[in-house]
Amino acid sequence: MPSASRTNSKSRAKPKAARKPAAAKPAAAKAEESAAARDYNIAAVDRALDLLEALARVGPAPLATLAEAAGCSRTAGFRLLRTLQARGFAIQDESRGIWRLGARWGVLGRAAAEQGALAAAAMTYLAELGKATGENVYLRVRDGMENETVAIYQTDPALRVYTEAGKRGPLHAGSARMLLAHAPEAVQTQVLAQRLPRFTPATRTDSSWIAADLQRIRARGYLVTSDELVPGAVSVTAPVRDASGQVVAALSIGAPSMRMRPPRPRALVPMVIDAATRLSQALGDRTPQAQPAKPANGQNGAAVVPPQRWPGASTGAASAGPHSIFR
Repeated sequence: MPSASRTNSKSRAKPKAARKPAAAKPAAAKAEESAAARDYNIAAVDRALDLLEALARVGPAPLATLAEAAGCSRTAGFRLLRTLQARGFAIQDESRGIWRLGARWGVLGRAAAEQGALAAAAMTYLAELGKATGENVYLRVRDGMENETVAIYQTDPALRVYTEAGKRGPLHAGSARMLLAHAPEAVQTQVLAQRLPRFTPATRTDSSWIAADLQRIRARGYLVTSDELVPGAVSVTAPVRDASGQVVAALSIGAPSMRMRPPRPRALVPMVIDAATRLSQALGDRTPQAQPAKPANGQNGAAVVPPQRWPGASTGAASAGPHSIFR
């Protein structure tokens, strides 16, 4: 009898052990990992976006050129273009056999600008650069004959902010000269034909000097200015490009000269260029990155080393789908 009692006791204990949810947690974790790793890309949509970016970059162009630029077959490219044409997003000139973007993209472009798409896409890169340098970071665009600040990352509330989101300013002075350097020739001519306002003793108003500097900016690929708009303010600026390869914004660090004594501004150039380049890539730019030019005759500081990522800079945001429709 005692033996039977012990046997019954053991058999009653087994179900208790079996009720332990030991395997439940790993199974749930595996399910979460599987969902996170799932690929939600739709190949046809990917091909259509590649084709649209190729059309923005090299168009108007014939089908063969667009298909090669987009990395798809002519058959796939033709079917996608016909689909876009039916919706008004692509136009074919049958007499010349070339394709161009349709007028309906203007609606999306305006909507993207109104919804702050460029500023939202840029904020990750502004924040990374601000945290790495300890300085405020600004993003500006050209709007007609002026520049507009569309995004600011303020590293420390105690640091002075030299502008605010939505504020407009001139194109000939400060970091906005980067935008003027890449503006259409007609815009450059119109700006330089005006009597340019002087904001500080360091503001350049000589149109001949500015015209020559625009060429230097394009050749160097960056811009360092001091005291041009605000006394004691130094900026380091690099261009931001979209999927068409056009410069659509200027990304810059702005800081007081007491924290930007030489050689620090030049030392920050590679970091600013890198942030602008990664933002450009997130916007769909595929332009090969040029090395920043060395200052002529040793002027304006030491030579600049090639752009490098700073330790800990993430690349996750750049791997997201490209954005190519902005103001």
